[in-house]
Amino acid sequence: MPEVTSEQIEQAKRWDLLSYLQQYDPQELQRSGPREYRTVTHDSLVISNGKWHWCSRGIGGKTALDYLIHVRGMGFVEAVRTLCDGKAAPVLSQPVKSVPQEPKSFILPEKNRNAARVRAYLRSRGIDPEIIDLCIQSGILYESRQYHNCVFVGRDRAGGARFACLRGTMGDFKLDVEGSDKQYNFCLPSCAPSSRFVTVCESPIDALSLATLRKMETKAWDRYHYLSLGGTSPLALLQYLQDHREIDHVYMYLDNDKAGLDGMAKIREALYADQALDARVKMITAEPPPREYGKDYNQMLLKRLAENKAQPRPERSLAR
Repeated sequence: MPEVTSEQIEQAKRWDLLSYLQQYDPQELQRSGPREYRTVTHDSLVISNGKWHWCSRGIGGKTALDYLIHVRGMGFVEAVRTLCDGKAAPVLSQPVKSVPQEPKSFILPEKNRNAARVRAYLRSRGIDPEIIDLCIQSGILYESRQYHNCVFVGRDRAGGARFACLRGTMGDFKLDVEGSDKQYNFCLPSCAPSSRFVTVCESPIDALSLATLRKMETKAWDRYHYLSLGGTSPLALLQYLQDHREIDHVYMYLDNDKAGLDGMAKIREALYADQALDARVKMITAEPPPREYGKDYNQMLLKRLAENKAQPRPERSLAR
């Protein structure tokens, strides 16, 4: 394939992903918020504020060129030619000036008077009721007033809300609240402030499922921090380790699939690349769920609960 010119490369870089998909692949777009879209093929790929982020893979970019290379798997030359080909994209005679986007303000959804639907939904996912109540009492979980979604809140070291993600109590709705900072993701902190142990999962429900499984097995379940990454990116973990310098044991409980396994490898690389963390963290353990229990820890929890329920109960002797 012939090489491409510098003019073609500059022309290809002018395409933002939303404009490209709206013009040439509109059926791939689905609106998920007032100014936010997701793709049909990859529902964790979010397009917002002139950027895109593939949450489950921890990668993102600004341009359609980045998307074609990193998501569609095209080579660089092929991607440039696709964007410059008259059949696929118009030739832009003048550079497109990007309009600076003001950062979106972060506002938590209005809180419902009670969390009955959230409690019922999480119980249906096998989460221990004591753990649900602990999250609600700690202010990191509540029910939204308008749609009765689960609202999982991420807070900074000072306790300020910096992130929130929504999970529908009916259907498969998932969405990060606009303006969220993914460095401060949802976390159920250890009951011991000096805990040296942090576990990381891909989602809040997986984190709470892991806490439930540990509670079923040991009374010491609450000596761990249970952190959600909101995908597989190490950003939230790196921030949490910076804010909690006493932690020196990292346990990775990401999904047992390609994205999860690749994510755990990237977390190791990120920790090794940071000299301060490499010197401090004594143990990094990868523990994806066994394949016979499914790909994530919520699937494992539900299967374990079903197994326990199916076991015959010992007969009770009647008192005489």
